[in-house]
Amino acid sequence: MAAIEDVTRRVQLRGAAREVMKCRAPEVLLAGAAGTGKSYGVLYKFHLMAMLNEGARFAILRKTHKSLTATGLVTFREQVAKDAIERGICKWYGGSGEKPAQYMYPKTNSAIVVGGLDNADKIMSAEYDSVFIQEATDCSQDDWERVGSRLRNGVVSFQQLVGDANPQQPSHWLKKRCDEGKTVMLNSRHEDNPRLFDDSGVITEYGAAYMARLDALTGVRKERLRWGRWAAAEGIIYADWKPEIHLSDRKLLPLNWVRVWSIDFGFKNPFVWQCWAMDGDGCLWLEREIYRSEKIVEDHAKDVLDAVMYRSQPGRWRIPRPRVIICDHDAEDRATLERHLGMGTIAARKSVSDGIQAVQARLRLQLNGKPRIMVLRDALVSRDEALHEAGKPLGFKEEIEGYVWEPQADGRPDKDTPRKENDHSMDAARYVCAYFDLEGKPGIRFM
Repeated sequence: MAAIEDVTRRVQLRGAAREVMKCRAPEVLLAGAAGTGKSYGVLYKFHLMAMLNEGARFAILRKTHKSLTATGLVTFREQVAKDAIERGICKWYGGSGEKPAQYMYPKTNSAIVVGGLDNADKIMSAEYDSVFIQEATDCSQDDWERVGSRLRNGVVSFQQLVGDANPQQPSHWLKKRCDEGKTVMLNSRHEDNPRLFDDSGVITEYGAAYMARLDALTGVRKERLRWGRWAAAEGIIYADWKPEIHLSDRKLLPLNWVRVWSIDFGFKNPFVWQCWAMDGDGCLWLEREIYRSEKIVEDHAKDVLDAVMYRSQPGRWRIPRPRVIICDHDAEDRATLERHLGMGTIAARKSVSDGIQAVQARLRLQLNGKPRIMVLRDALVSRDEALHEAGKPLGFKEEIEGYVWEPQADGRPDKDTPRKENDHSMDAARYVCAYFDLEGKPGIRFM
């Protein structure tokens, strides 16, 4: 017990993070604005239960393993279990062909399995006492229920499925599940996070800087990330976008599908590179995306080639070469890109209105019940942490929900003018849809 006291005495939990420690409901969701400390409380609960219960099994999951390693596992390793790891109370095991990666607790023979639902075979073959799904709104209801079916280890006196999330649209299945009473929602506030507010409720120096970034957000992102509201964007342009329909867990696309690249230049604003694949039915699939700021075109070109070629085998492509590269019109940036890629580009069709209509048409369900645009859930090649810290969207699937029409003086949306904010991935997608679907395609320029 002394070891547990040593690693818990400095912990301070408030609000939802404190409530979840004593909550035994079968399903729990911690929901709230960005930076409220939702994950920390759940991770600490699992850490304590693993030290207190003999032979218990827990899991920390996210929709994709890649996103988990960049977020929840960092918090667990560097904040929650740091002292226990240093003292050997908790040990990391990297996994094998038979066993998934996990944190092991030798004294109690308990374990916390970690992984992504995009490669869940080993994870879903086991039974657990509690499972935590980080950013649960990224998952489908089927994911949630499948994971819930594995809660039957029976070592801990209660079996529990826990999620955390920033709010999304009010119609999201997880919000409905809470409204129906199937899942208990614990609301997390910024004042709950000791890093942002001290014991007297006074904002800290770090908190003031962080809250200023959230206050600078606009539109639906501010409603969700600053105020923690389940809000839909007003005047949304792509109203037919539905994550549960248009996002795909599929990891590999056939090599015989045609590839097309689309590029929107930027420095302070993000540079966007998208690799699209077209299937036999004419549906466009967003396969890879780079969305990064504060880098020069030469470095972006290197990142692009790294994303499509084998590093260990220079010159060998992992996915087919693009049939065409469609670019924003900046002549200097195009020339630099062409030089470093060793490939030619064409200028994008920049007319906005008909390009938006082309994207809208592809998002709608066709007679076969399927859309003509699909996005791989893990298309984003790497996270831009500076943009993430500033509360900015990261790529197509985050931009599209906040892409809105510019409001007129009377507040109604001007459906001829999209707001020029957080629209860089939207521009790149518009270029590729215009290339395929609108007449008068420009000619290809070869090096």
